[in-house]
Amino acid sequence: MPFSERLKECRNARNLKQREVAAEIGVVLRTYQGYEEGRSEPNIARLIALADFFDVTLDYLMGRTDS
Repeated sequence: MPFSERLKECRNARNLKQREVAAEIGVVLRTYQGYEEGRSEPNIARLIALADFFDVTLDYLMGRTDS
């Protein structure tokens, strides 16, 4: 599963709005929307922030594993 789809799946599983996740990791809404739409990818610091926020591994978030 591509990163953008996995990210959206994690957000929807917690019933969060895009703006809530964006605020939590310190990016503007448009930037976060780019992540979910596959138009851009976060840097490593943002990837770590996302993984920590959703309590998943980087491998899971990047689609390298399903567990």
